[in-house]
Amino acid sequence: MKPIHLLVCSILLFVGCKKTSNIPDLVTNSEDYNRYLNIEKNEVVDAAKQDYKFWEEKLEKEPNQFPYLVKAAASQSQLFAQTGSIAHLKYSEKGLVAANKATHYKNSGYLRALARNYVSQHKFKSALELLKKAEINGDKLKSTQKMLFDVHLELGDDEAAKQYLSRIENYKDFDFLIRLSKWNDYKGNLEDAILYLKKATEIVETSKNKGLMQWSYTNLADYYGHAGKIQTAYKYYLKALELDPNDAYAKKGIAWIVYSHEKNPDEALRILNAITETYNAPDYYLLKAEIADFKGDIKQKEVQLKLYKTAVANAMYGDMYNQYNILLFAESEKQTAKALEIAHKETENRPTAQSYNLLAWTHYKQGAVKKALEIMENYVVGKTFEPEALYHLAKVYKANGKTEAAKKLKKQLLESSFELGPLMTESIKSI
Repeated sequence: MKPIHLLVCSILLFVGCKKTSNIPDLVTNSEDYNRYLNIEKNEVVDAAKQDYKFWEEKLEKEPNQFPYLVKAAASQSQLFAQTGSIAHLKYSEKGLVAANKATHYKNSGYLRALARNYVSQHKFKSALELLKKAEINGDKLKSTQKMLFDVHLELGDDEAAKQYLSRIENYKDFDFLIRLSKWNDYKGNLEDAILYLKKATEIVETSKNKGLMQWSYTNLADYYGHAGKIQTAYKYYLKALELDPNDAYAKKGIAWIVYSHEKNPDEALRILNAITETYNAPDYYLLKAEIADFKGDIKQKEVQLKLYKTAVANAMYGDMYNQYNILLFAESEKQTAKALEIAHKETENRPTAQSYNLLAWTHYKQGAVKKALEIMENYVVGKTFEPEALYHLAKVYKANGKTEAAKKLKKQLLESSFELGPLMTESIKSI
């Protein structure tokens, strides 16, 4: 439920600051979140490191005890979630692969654990293969079916996803409700998506499950942001930080509000710089680059883009940043061929409307506007409601002389200006 952010395709569209003359309503107050920006101690990280050390020491004494591998892998997964360091995710994969081999792929819990790891790495087809094995094994089948819904949806197989959603139907179950919420968001029913996620949140609040409460709050914040209810989104990001002061995602959400809604780039950068002191993921460089572009600081924008490219050159990332890379390379005339190559690979790995949207966009940036329109009409129109894809569609429509269709989308896109950001909003105005 946390899709790739929509900021990348606007990074290189403009030079200079595009501030509006209208002063936006202030939503945030630095006094609310300052105490979360310079946390010296991360208790979750410390506990995960101790846990990992414990299981590693047991493995040294009994190297054939594969359950220890799974425990150590879980600690590494937690460290990845808290730090963004890809090395932790890859180490977790190594342990889970070894455990599954040792059990001849007959333990459904281990299969699901490795499938979750592959989902994090965007290895969706590999995850699906593992889940099919777990489904055949049959133990804790509902847990497997829930993940099968997730993966089929990620692969754009709507019918299969819908079938698995019906198999796990239980309106009193948190896991079902969050997936029903995700399904409605996927289908463009944002109000229903919020409704079901709120019902799921009430369940975990009653049970006092802090981890799931935190997850629910950040996802509710995202949905409210998409709905243009910025104040409510801000409130939920703060609620998540009350539970975990080190929640990088919640802080990033606040930074986006400060930048996109309040048009305060310096404060947004201050928040992001505080996050990246302890949390490192390549997409933060892209967000900093966009904000620098908004400020007109072209030198700093180039610095951040270089940092991003250096980071994703790490082979451990695999295909995790393909969508970002397509959008970035498509903006450079010298790199559109590279963007096209990655786009074709992405449609093979993940044949979704969003992947085909990126393929069409790359053709558009190369000047092949008719080819772009053909792909959009065959694979994108009516199949996704993501503002980024609709923005690309409007540009393709306009390039092909379909001005009325483009203008119809323009009105809809302007209503998503918060989600799309100031730079892309300026481009939308010219459609």
